[in-house]
Amino acid sequence: MAVSDKNSAVTQKRSIGAVLWDYLTTVDHMKVAHLYLFGGAFFFILGGIEAVIIRIQLLVPENDFVSAGFYNEIITMHGTTMIFLAAMPLLLGMMNAIMPLQIGARDVAFPFLNSLGVWLFILGGIMLNMSWFFGGAPDAGWTAYAPLSTTSPGHGVDFYAVGLQIAGAGTLMSGINFLVTIINMRAPGMTYMRMPLFTWTTFITSILILFAFPALTVGLFLLMFDRMFGSAFFDVALGGNTIIWQHLFWIFGHPEVYILILPVFGLFSEIFSTFSKKRLFGYTSMVFATMLIAFLGFMVWAHHMFTVGMGPIANTIFSVATMAIAIPTGIKIFNWLATMWGGNVKINSAMLWALGFIPSFTIGGMTGIMVATVAADYQYHDTYFVIAHFHYTIVGGTVMGIFAGLHYWWPKIFGRVLNETLGKITFWTFFIGFHMTFFIQHFLGLMGMPRRYWVFLENQGLDTGNFISSLGALFMSIGVIVFIYNAIYVWLKGEKAAADPWDGRTLEWTTASPPEHYNWKQTPLIRGLDCLWIEKTEGNGKMTPAEPLKDIHMPNNTIIPFIMTLGFFISGFGFIYQTENKLWYIALFGGMAIALLAMLVRSLQDDVGHYITKEELKGEAK
Repeated sequence: MAVSDKNSAVTQKRSIGAVLWDYLTTVDHMKVAHLYLFGGAFFFILGGIEAVIIRIQLLVPENDFVSAGFYNEIITMHGTTMIFLAAMPLLLGMMNAIMPLQIGARDVAFPFLNSLGVWLFILGGIMLNMSWFFGGAPDAGWTAYAPLSTTSPGHGVDFYAVGLQIAGAGTLMSGINFLVTIINMRAPGMTYMRMPLFTWTTFITSILILFAFPALTVGLFLLMFDRMFGSAFFDVALGGNTIIWQHLFWIFGHPEVYILILPVFGLFSEIFSTFSKKRLFGYTSMVFATMLIAFLGFMVWAHHMFTVGMGPIANTIFSVATMAIAIPTGIKIFNWLATMWGGNVKINSAMLWALGFIPSFTIGGMTGIMVATVAADYQYHDTYFVIAHFHYTIVGGTVMGIFAGLHYWWPKIFGRVLNETLGKITFWTFFIGFHMTFFIQHFLGLMGMPRRYWVFLENQGLDTGNFISSLGALFMSIGVIVFIYNAIYVWLKGEKAAADPWDGRTLEWTTASPPEHYNWKQTPLIRGLDCLWIEKTEGNGKMTPAEPLKDIHMPNNTIIPFIMTLGFFISGFGFIYQTENKLWYIALFGGMAIALLAMLVRSLQDDVGHYITKEELKGEAK
């Protein structure tokens, strides 16, 4: 029996407590990725249930399935959960798992920070959803516009402000971590223009996170102080300005759309190239198009505010800048088509998601040009047309990308290949359901159906469209359930995946599936773009080491990130409830004390990690 087989047998026999402790204390990028993926999947299901409740409520005219107040809470939590707690963490999970492998790194630059980031996301998300059990969830919409958010009764919006502060801090840490990793930890020969597209999009997304999230942080701080400490940043009667919230939110909010879509562009580039058996067409133009999208993404935030009254000059500038983003996005679409042109295209479940993405996202882009037209936007604004446009970009782009990435990288992350038949059932039910749900909503919006409304009336011509839309949501739900069954099925009965199940082109397919926690015994030497494909075409089939076999330095596991986050979590409750009872200051300052004490221990602790000796590495190879 090989040593690796013995290890896997030992792993299977480990107690649940030992596994939980391992994940609580881990700093390994692959296990941190697992936490992001499991956490993101939980919140994705939660957000999906909220979406189904919305569609049941709008199934028939004048329905009373839920009350008006509860409906406001549901639409607020659906949007907030899907954007902040589902889509982003699922993408961060794939970035964590794959990016270090693609550049030949043993881990991310700051493993401790990586662990802290994932716990901040998980406990921030839990805090936000605790609002359901403490008097009601936030009800001011996922954008939390003032003065609705500042005057909303109860503590729902307080949970929104504090929960997103905690979760957002974790995302900001991830962005910084990924930037430093890609700049400093590339394997020998891995120049910038040899990096896979997914690594490039991770890099550029991290820059967006670094510059966009502070605007949200500032806005949430101001909202928090208005609600909890009696300040007046958004109170017009006391000299405040409600429009400032919209600016702060969308200065973050529009780059956030590209934070969600750029990693997906990268992973689709990998999938099209791998399953077309061709180098990605126009690699250099793809890199610069990504940079241009990110740059222009910061120039267009006020296209969400055309009806606010900024005036024709400001509206025109933001309109033109918005339309300009169609150019680099179009470059990407045509390069993907050109990659497949003349290639040996293999259609499997990952490739199906990629193919379904192109028309879906293109429709979202076309309606984006429509809402970027100022005069027309006065008609589209706050109708279901905007709901349809938004979901064609986020679901037709990001969610389809997440499913594509999971089918493609599941073997590398979890060591199993997902069942192809179940994968195709997932795709077709979800794809058909998605278009049923949201395509009809364009027409509902053009017919005048407003967004965020609890009921619609009879005899307005909206009955059939809403019924079709709700039926589509059922199909999407079935697709997600089939995917969950697929994941559980292959975990219990699936065979162990090969290192390179897809005949891949990039570096992650040179390691075991899943890789050892140090990724490589010897750092590989990179000789060009699609480095594994180069070695295959020259008859090697594996990478040449860039160094002799030597001791590997790795970080130690630690519970400190979890304890630090727990302190912030406790402190959050203190912030929210100190308005009712001053005793809550104990929780506020006590939680901060726990977090600061954990920071102090981390600062004074002389943790130099551990070494895996070359003798151990030789032993594992036997």
